[in-house]
Amino acid sequence: QVQLVESGGGLVQAGGSLRLSCAASGRTSNTYAMGWFRQTPGKERDFVAAIRRNGDRTYYGDSVKGRFTISRDNAKNTVYLQMNSLKVEDTAVYYCALSTGLRDYEGAYSYTLLRNYDYWGQGTQVTVSS
Repeated sequence: QVQLVESGGGLVQAGGSLRLSCAASGRTSNTYAMGWFRQTPGKERDFVAAIRRNGDRTYYGDSVKGRFTISRDNAKNTVYLQMNSLKVEDTAVYYCALSTGLRDYEGAYSYTLLRNYDYWGQGTQVTVSS
């Protein structure tokens, strides 16, 4: 089993920055692909960003490209999401996710699919005010 715990959410003004963290514990002896998704009430959970197992490649949703950066520290079993130039429409609950099945040879589209992720955190609220 793997447990994921997000932190770093909060309230920020438009144009500001936040950094989310996701700490993995449990059966994390292997390095897995990880991602961030977000969800607003009444809507589906959307892909935000993902990072390959060794961190050599990252993927982003169109709405966050150029503003958000995903990174990881495998020694700490932690993945980060640096969010800059935040917009009101970035307001959502952000979820960290881990995939035991995604492999490095798989294309970007595979990393955007919820069904490819096995473990999820409890979510952290990000609110961007105007």
